[in-house]
Amino acid sequence: MRILLTGAAGSVGYETLRKLVGTDNIITALDIPTRKNKRRLRAFRSQARIIYGSVNDASLMEELVQSADVVIHLAAVIPPLADRKPELAEQVNIGGTETIVEAIKKCNPQSFLVFSSSVSVYGDRLKNHWIKVGDPLAPSEGDFYAATKIKAEEAIRASGIRHTIFRFSAIMGRPATDPLMFHMPLETQLEIASVRDTAEALVTAVTKLEELDGHTYNLGGGPRCRISYREFLKRMFHIYGLKADFLHERAFAKRNFHCGWYQDSDELEEILHFQHDDLESYFASVQKEIPWIVRFFTRLFSRPIIYFLTRKSEPLLAKKENDTKLVRRFYGNGKVSSGC
Repeated sequence: MRILLTGAAGSVGYETLRKLVGTDNIITALDIPTRKNKRRLRAFRSQARIIYGSVNDASLMEELVQSADVVIHLAAVIPPLADRKPELAEQVNIGGTETIVEAIKKCNPQSFLVFSSSVSVYGDRLKNHWIKVGDPLAPSEGDFYAATKIKAEEAIRASGIRHTIFRFSAIMGRPATDPLMFHMPLETQLEIASVRDTAEALVTAVTKLEELDGHTYNLGGGPRCRISYREFLKRMFHIYGLKADFLHERAFAKRNFHCGWYQDSDELEEILHFQHDDLESYFASVQKEIPWIVRFFTRLFSRPIIYFLTRKSEPLLAKKENDTKLVRRFYGNGKVSSGC
């Protein structure tokens, strides 16, 4: 089959491309022309057609879609950039998706769209962490990324084109420090999916188009990939040689984020059989990638490192600066704990 992959240099896109070039399919990979993207995709030049451009370029998308049996659409502006630049997120996440949809309708109506959405569309699920397709879509306050994914989904369904939508859970590759780590309440229930399992699902989906057509699925790692955010952080900090005891609970939001456990993650698994990793294999893969010298120094300087990380906490900064709007967003009307 002829497959167009957008967002090919992202974490999931790169792994998907790596798996796709091992098949008999004809691959075209698209991403924006940054130095980092060109460096990442250089290795695939002899195995795939590498194109640099924007999903908002209508003429380019018409050209690429015309020769594509399947479009795997992963290109998106993701948090925290999506929340800081909502106009850009709308332009790419909604406008880019609409451009692809219109290109399919105009140039290749038989083409099939595989679209990546997000668990964020369900919003805050602290009170009921069991999530299933069909639950209300209610993005958390300030979550522009989730809002763009909902609108993109609506555009796809309204178009009448052949499609399937995968709502990704917390997709985990090699973790990186990010201010968003403090937006998630510690009591959040988390169902992760590894990057390689997610890519496996996307690649296998190409062989199951008729079964997937018209359906939306929750894509998660399943029962073996469920954990609380508190425990997840403890495990990750231990792997890096950091002492989680130095973290202050007050640095974390108490509400208004997303994630939970997918009650129906088995439905996509029954079709695609992609859930290979579990929590232990994921943590083992992370530990394998971290040089011993990094763990040595992080263990030695654990307290100042965590102090530096905590200073990035936007919920804590909101309280410090008496930003009542953000304090209400992160903590609600209750008092913020000062304990550790």
